[in-house]
Amino acid sequence: MTLTPDYFTAALSLYLQGNTDDLATWGHEYMRHLAGEISEEYKARHEANEPVDQLLQLVDQIVPYHMTHNAEPEAVDLLLEVDQLDQLEKHVDDTNFGRTCLYLVSCCAYLPEPEDTQVLKLAHRIYMSQKRYHDALRVALRLNDQATVEETFAACTDMLEKRQLGYLLGRHNVALDLEEGTAAVEDDTDRDTLREIISNSKLSEHFLALARDLDVMEPKVPEDVYKTHLTDGRQPQGAALDSARQNLAATFVNAFVNAGFGQDKLVTAGSDAAAGSGDSVHWIFKNKDHGKTSATASLGLVSLWDVEGGLPLIDKYLYSSDNAVVAGALLAIGLVNCGVQNENDPAFALISDYVSNADAGVRSGAILGLGLAYAGTHREEVQELLVPLVLDSDVSMDIAGLAALALGLVFTSSCKEDVVEAIITALMSRPEAELSSPWAKFLVLALGLLFLGKQETVEATLEIAKTLHEQVSKYCQVVLDSLAYAGTGDVLKVQELLAMCGEHIETEENTAWKAVHQAPAVLGLAVIAMAEPVGSSMASRMLEHLLQYGEPPVRRAVPLALAVLNVSDPGQQVVDALSRLSHDADTEVAQSAVMAMGIIGAGTNNARLAGILRSLASYYYKEPTLLFLVRVAQGLTHMGKGLIGLSPYHTDKQLLSPVALSGILAVLTACQDLKATIGAKHHYLLYCLATAMKPRMLLTVDESGQLLSVPVRLGQAVDVVAQAGRPKTITGFQTHTTPVLMGAGERAELGTEKYIALSPILEGVVILKPNPDYVEIQE
Repeated sequence: MTLTPDYFTAALSLYLQGNTDDLATWGHEYMRHLAGEISEEYKARHEANEPVDQLLQLVDQIVPYHMTHNAEPEAVDLLLEVDQLDQLEKHVDDTNFGRTCLYLVSCCAYLPEPEDTQVLKLAHRIYMSQKRYHDALRVALRLNDQATVEETFAACTDMLEKRQLGYLLGRHNVALDLEEGTAAVEDDTDRDTLREIISNSKLSEHFLALARDLDVMEPKVPEDVYKTHLTDGRQPQGAALDSARQNLAATFVNAFVNAGFGQDKLVTAGSDAAAGSGDSVHWIFKNKDHGKTSATASLGLVSLWDVEGGLPLIDKYLYSSDNAVVAGALLAIGLVNCGVQNENDPAFALISDYVSNADAGVRSGAILGLGLAYAGTHREEVQELLVPLVLDSDVSMDIAGLAALALGLVFTSSCKEDVVEAIITALMSRPEAELSSPWAKFLVLALGLLFLGKQETVEATLEIAKTLHEQVSKYCQVVLDSLAYAGTGDVLKVQELLAMCGEHIETEENTAWKAVHQAPAVLGLAVIAMAEPVGSSMASRMLEHLLQYGEPPVRRAVPLALAVLNVSDPGQQVVDALSRLSHDADTEVAQSAVMAMGIIGAGTNNARLAGILRSLASYYYKEPTLLFLVRVAQGLTHMGKGLIGLSPYHTDKQLLSPVALSGILAVLTACQDLKATIGAKHHYLLYCLATAMKPRMLLTVDESGQLLSVPVRLGQAVDVVAQAGRPKTITGFQTHTTPVLMGAGERAELGTEKYIALSPILEGVVILKPNPDYVEIQE
């Protein structure tokens, strides 16, 4: 009876008529029932503009009871319902802050704006008051607010803990000014140590330590990945073989597989090694014109993160008489510096002069090289160099598009006004024919990247986008909206995008632009919904429906959206779906599906996916573009010999790295026009994935920064939010000794009490200090 509409608030109304003092004596179950009725009554009174003071007095009694009786999530829910969340802070102490903040941070993805930000700010204040700086910094990074990040970093006084925070900032690609400002560090030695950590200078060293430990240092050749002896006899023979395309594919496979190892058997092996095998031509010169660019650039990927070791290998190619080789060398310099800031700042010094070069290829290499080298650093010098190229309407559209993309990568998620204005001006001033080219999409993407994850800040720019030429206006609105809400799980935005995907637009040969906004709408769906597992699985189901009922532009983007939802996470269902689509009658759907397979399998060495790709290689042996894409996907699957992942999420899937997502989106935007970009002369755009490439490792170091091997338990992560007691956080674990590889959805915990970890989440590089209370037990 109490649950029928008329009686839903019966208990509450009876209680308000009686004695309202000794609420605690009624017990826990009654309190929970009352809390549910209060939220209903509060809504009803609020809508009718009636006073709610009586209800709030009740809330003031219920919340302290919940907070002291292990029911923190219920207290948070009640305060959220009655818009009194700020009252929570005074009830939090050192016994209940952990469960409270865990719930606050977890429910953030399910709240509308601006409540989601309020919840995170409250969690940040609580963590700061409890001096839990690592937790506070994670929340600050999630808030995407540089000032809060600097304040949190500055508040931590323990140098050892500060170094651990530095590793988190380095993983998230956040640049801090340690010389002056809020985060300044006075002691020179401390400052240098922290700068080295935040700039990822030791990343290459740590990665190679992991590789040595797992005994995978031996360079691989493309044939080790293709394994052609395992496929049936349908091998391309004789003249059917497009050798330049084959060599180009081998270049990418070699670069991805040996990424970060500093050595391989194609590009770093000197010409003396080639001469020894009776072949005196270096690999780079076995490629055609534009192929040489990607081949030379692959040197940068092979030497990824190792600035000192990589630059000497690349330097000699800068003086080549072949412009394609020079362009590749410039791109290689950018790749070596990607995600690593070197104190000597070699990238800008080496590349900047080539940005105004007369040769278009060299300019392209220099521009993208700068974008990759300084991705996420917000460097003013790059802006001064590249903004004129975006604004100059005499510059060809591809150069302007690349310059905008580079600016988007460098200033990702910064809302930088001058860059926003430059790109909008370019979109307004370019003629109609140029706006329909694939490069106009990169101008729009760059604009979206500037607002990545910034939510309502994008509103003003969105209004301007509505005034642009009709060919790009709708496309621009969709990209801006979906990237601004990237990783927020905003249901209302998802519904808007779904409505666009469901439209059936009639287009002629010359009016294809009318449906051009549907592809980014499908991608946007995935970019917004990837925030949490429920939204992600719902989006996957929606994409299945779009495949059945959608128009061709929608269907072509579905595989790319599936890739966004499952980066470096080849689950069985998504692999099956993409395997089916890779044989689709529409060639463009098949191409997108093959590329998506590479992204979902990136760095996982997944045997099932590798088998599917091998069979696809023999199926498409007569179609050069598809065969090239299959080869690239094979290279991605075995990326870094299985030690490097592309996932933009890190730190227990709590943080979304804007820099990593930007690189992935750049490649997926190119995939919307495969024929004109990756399938033509601009295959070097694939190297944008370097911004997302990170070792999927757990490495433990001692207080002096030396590697330390300790036992850890590694298992599938279990969601323990709002669960009673102290449930286990991992299941089906195995005990390994660090350094260890971590797969998607895995979590680690220390297997010994001898040390204390300075980070509550074991991922990346973790500093351990000896446990003072540990007593060695003699056997």
